[in-house]
Amino acid sequence: MTAAAKELPACPVETTLTLIGDKWKVLILRDLMPGTKRFGELKRSIGNVSQKVLTSQLRQMEASGLLTRKVYPEVPPRVEYTLTELGYSLQPRSSKNERNAERISAVVIEGKSAAIAVSP
Repeated sequence: MTAAAKELPACPVETTLTLIGDKWKVLILRDLMPGTKRFGELKRSIGNVSQKVLTSQLRQMEASGLLTRKVYPEVPPRVEYTLTELGYSLQPRSSKNERNAERISAVVIEGKSAAIAVSP
């Protein structure tokens, strides 16, 4: 058993949250579900994340076995990220969570609209 596996909680839900609980990791997973992306593509698609934070999150996900990193010996360097089987295994949960998030967003937006309409 690896040192990383020893640190993971026994509860599967808690383990999943430990691996992908950060805001950026969930967005990285979302953006890698369709396939391989380069660092710059990920940075643009995720949005307002610093290069330092994105690099750190990608390295943590690689260490956890959620993605692979391939570096091509070119100038300038080209690095590509691809989800592993473990990373792809989170897809159904992510899709369900995405549908739930859309539903919750709609309710919140509707509630805000109703609150604005009622406000004097």
